[in-house]
Amino acid sequence: MGRPDAVETFEPLMTAEDRLRLILDSTPSLIHTARPDGYLDYFNKPWLEYVGATLDEVSGWNWMAFIHPDDLEGIVARWRTCLATGGIFEYETRVRRADGEYRWMFHRKVPLRDEKGDIVKWYGSSMDIEDRKRAEDALRRSEFYLAEGQRLGHTGSWVFDPAGSFTHWSQELFRIYGLDPAGGAPSVEGYLDCVHPQDRECMAQLIREMVAKGLGCDAKKRIVRSDGEVRYIRCVGTPLVENGVLKSIVGTAMDVTEHEEMTQELRRREAYLAEAQKLSHTGSFGWKPDTGEIVWSDESYRIFEYNPAEKPTLNMVLRRIHPQDRALAQQVIEDSSRSGTDFEHEYRLVTPGEAIKHLHVRAHALRDSSGKIEFIGAVTDITERKRAEDSLRAAMTERARLDAVRAEVGMALARRDSLKGILHACAEAIVHHLDAVFARIWTLTSDGLQLELQASAGIYTRLDGRYSRIPFGRFKIGLIARDRKALVTNDVRHDPRIPDKDWAVAEGMISFAGYPLVVEGRTVGVMGMFSREALGKSTVDTLASIADGIAQGIERKKAEEKLRQSEKQLGDVIETMPVIAFTSLSDGSTDFVNRRWIEYTGLTAEESGYFRSATVHPEDREAHVGKWRASLASGEPFENELRHRGADGQYRWFLVRGVPLRDELGNILKWLGTLTDIEERKRAEERLRNENVALREEIDRGAMFEEIVGTSPALRGVLSGVSKVARMESTVLITGETGTGKELIARAIHKQSPRFSGSFVSVNCAAIPQNLIASELFGHEKGAFTGALQRRLGRFELAERGTIFLDEVADLPPETQVALLRVLQEREFERVGGNQAIRADVRVIAATNRDLQAAIGAGTFRDDLFYRLNVFPIHIPPLRERKDDIPILVEYFIVRYAANAGKTIRNIHKKTMDLLQSYPWPGNIRELQNVIERSVIVCETETLSVDERWLSRVQAPAAPASPKISQYPEKDERQLVEAALARTRGRVSGPSGAAVALGMPASTLESKIRALKIDKYRFRSV
Repeated sequence: MGRPDAVETFEPLMTAEDRLRLILDSTPSLIHTARPDGYLDYFNKPWLEYVGATLDEVSGWNWMAFIHPDDLEGIVARWRTCLATGGIFEYETRVRRADGEYRWMFHRKVPLRDEKGDIVKWYGSSMDIEDRKRAEDALRRSEFYLAEGQRLGHTGSWVFDPAGSFTHWSQELFRIYGLDPAGGAPSVEGYLDCVHPQDRECMAQLIREMVAKGLGCDAKKRIVRSDGEVRYIRCVGTPLVENGVLKSIVGTAMDVTEHEEMTQELRRREAYLAEAQKLSHTGSFGWKPDTGEIVWSDESYRIFEYNPAEKPTLNMVLRRIHPQDRALAQQVIEDSSRSGTDFEHEYRLVTPGEAIKHLHVRAHALRDSSGKIEFIGAVTDITERKRAEDSLRAAMTERARLDAVRAEVGMALARRDSLKGILHACAEAIVHHLDAVFARIWTLTSDGLQLELQASAGIYTRLDGRYSRIPFGRFKIGLIARDRKALVTNDVRHDPRIPDKDWAVAEGMISFAGYPLVVEGRTVGVMGMFSREALGKSTVDTLASIADGIAQGIERKKAEEKLRQSEKQLGDVIETMPVIAFTSLSDGSTDFVNRRWIEYTGLTAEESGYFRSATVHPEDREAHVGKWRASLASGEPFENELRHRGADGQYRWFLVRGVPLRDELGNILKWLGTLTDIEERKRAEERLRNENVALREEIDRGAMFEEIVGTSPALRGVLSGVSKVARMESTVLITGETGTGKELIARAIHKQSPRFSGSFVSVNCAAIPQNLIASELFGHEKGAFTGALQRRLGRFELAERGTIFLDEVADLPPETQVALLRVLQEREFERVGGNQAIRADVRVIAATNRDLQAAIGAGTFRDDLFYRLNVFPIHIPPLRERKDDIPILVEYFIVRYAANAGKTIRNIHKKTMDLLQSYPWPGNIRELQNVIERSVIVCETETLSVDERWLSRVQAPAAPASPKISQYPEKDERQLVEAALARTRGRVSGPSGAAVALGMPASTLESKIRALKIDKYRFRSV
């Protein structure tokens, strides 16, 4: 049967509802129906195609999934209200289309009622209103933008009727004028009342002309608002004309107050800028390389000396540049214009009056939107600065020249030379640095009657002749010496005080300077010089300073000559003295030793070395030289004890003393010293010191509670760790059972550390009540608690610069653990009841016999404090693990207690020794010590024996039987090892380690962990 026959047969069977649905599915409208309870039971085909869903996906209340989340609450509330009231439902929402886009739709549902008025069905339709919504939004935006634009632009609109009234004022215009919109647009008279009195008549005339001639307007005026504020308003109007008749004038009014004020401020600033450019001699310019256009400020015209009426060009600039600078300036300009980079340059300018200016030009390159370059720059007239720099450079050159002559004269005066040699070097320095033709220096003879020429440099160097001896008070040199007044002239040809004018003219002499050499009011000589250049003030001042220095040098040299004569006499006396004597110069070098020094060392003064250090014992040399240098610097007497080597190679102790010898001015001329043999005294002191050391060792040995005794590998490992960590400042955590000697290890670390000279303070944290432990460790302030009658220093302050040993640290209460953590981290603490931080320079060593990992797991000990303490862990093995040490310990304790009891014990029963070595010693070394002490007390013979009943019956916990994990497959081995590591938090060795739990040596377990490639560290955070 064909398809038409099938449809024809099927149609009679269709119900009315089916036919209705077929019709609804074929209509383009979006139709839906709902039950009386609001359950949507039908959506036509266009609806389902619109949302891209099946009927099951949208029926009931599933349609809510297609409503925009922001609209859902509103539409559901409205629908429930209509269901309750039976009112017609109308609502706008956004619905998600099949392509995911939300579009606005208008929904309407009406109820179908039966004969009784009950609702039996709801019929609804939906209409896409997206385009309408967008049009409404666009209109609203347009109106908003217009109003907002007027508000932001401070611009209002108006319409003026030629009849003489305003028919429209915008809201912004009312705001600009400060008028109330409720009053409507003002009349012409009301409008003119708002205009500033000085502008009112002008605006009235403008309105009359606009109406009479049909004109527009563009005018600026001032208005006065009701609050008295003055505003600037710009009005622009356009006439609307129909058939030659003026209908209205439409315009805008803009508040341009800020613009007007800015314009006025800009004018002021331009005036200030022009004045600033004028005062700073700096002009500005702009230059566009592509067009050649140049803009100059008024000051730039003034600098280049062009008429402001002329339009500046690049050729005008180059024309003024100095010929020697022009090529370089042009090159700089071309390079910058080609590369578009900033440039800075200095060049000279030649003005029309032939004057030279120095200019500094600096320009910054900018690019406009099209990429074209424009330079904005400044040109500064730096002529005055250049002149100042030249003057400063000349002054600095002059100063360097004068400093050089002072330095050279100073070095000459410090030379170890004859007086003639020193003065000749001074004269040479004057000639070389001060451009003197020649310079001379005379000294006064001992009888004070003549000046004797000592030095001459320059064109005249001979010391004989007419002026080699000048009578005191004659000629210009003699008069300078007599009157003690300087003679300085820059005109020797006409100065009456200068004879031999013909010689001066012939030699071209211009200036002369002569200075008396005076010391404490006494003339000791004269210095003079001639020059072919005029002498400036700085040169004259320098010569005066040099003259003072030369005078002091002459006086000092004469004093040295007198001293040498005295020294010769003193040397004769010293040679007969029974002690070693020496003298040193002011720099510490030895210049004399007597015969006894030579006999003892076999060395002369020159061979003895600096500070006679060649014979000093190597261990004493550095300190000896350092003390000598300190005495030389301070001038204080020197004293030191040291060993000197004799000619036979043997060292003997000497007491070295040195005192300075000074002149009348207090200057050190020489050091006088002696060496006294103190060898016998030092030997006596050494013997006494050795006796004291032996006595102290004996006292220490008798007073020690326990000793670190033993040679077992386990103990050697502990002591190796002690020797390594002792020299460091690291915190140490010592673990081990009670009685193993943890405090002895702590003391050993302290004694081998750099803090040995400091205190070792031991604190048993378990023996102090918990409420007092903080006060005991950190101290307390007066009144901190009941009974705190005065300030008390804590153990940390008592251990300053030393070591504090915190035994049984696991017993610290939580709050004290926090304070201790602060000490370890910040190196500071506070006393109880105090608020001032105290620095702690203390090394911390802690000890415990408890499992701190277990305490951390139980929450009684802080894990961060544990890691701060556990920087360098040392585990002391129990005595049962170092049985090789028991015989040595027994012998040590027998010797100690037998000596104290006055007994002689020579041996020990073999049975007793076997018993001691087989016993597990739960009390460790302390228990062994007590057993031996008791045995010595009761022993009546020379053979020691121990009563077996004295040994404790409490046995050490036996190690669990080994599970023999090697017999398991590798997978099971891994599980066993990882389980043990998890229980011990990654700890392998020690009493609480995984090795004990698995019944194997720690080294074996470490090898097993490496073989199984297990990361033991990951269990530490478990």
